[in-house]
Amino acid sequence: MEASAAVKYIRLSPRKVRQVTDLIRGKSVEEAINLLHFTVKSGSAPVEKLLRSAMANAMNKGEAAKLDPEDFIVKNIWVDKGPTMRRYRPGPRGGASIIRKRSCHITIVVSDQLVEG
Repeated sequence: MEASAAVKYIRLSPRKVRQVTDLIRGKSVEEAINLLHFTVKSGSAPVEKLLRSAMANAMNKGEAAKLDPEDFIVKNIWVDKGPTMRRYRPGPRGGASIIRKRSCHITIVVSDQLVEG
């Protein structure tokens, strides 16, 4: 059985969040939560919250009453680019420099089966 959760418009760069998501891909959910809790990266807090949400979605499905939470693994997780806010600040010689405030969308899929391939 699979369950998923997604969050959009996280105000972090997709590159920074991908560093965190690469750590937990394919691991058990219990191990992934411990890893995220003690990772000192800015993207670890929203990813941990999303992982807990995906597990809650899995437990609330109809057939989940017989499943054990320790049996779940992080089957798939990916980070997509979100909209970029553009801000300007004064640049050299009276010009303007652009500041890009990036955002991202994170999606996670947890499953009680082993990852194939």
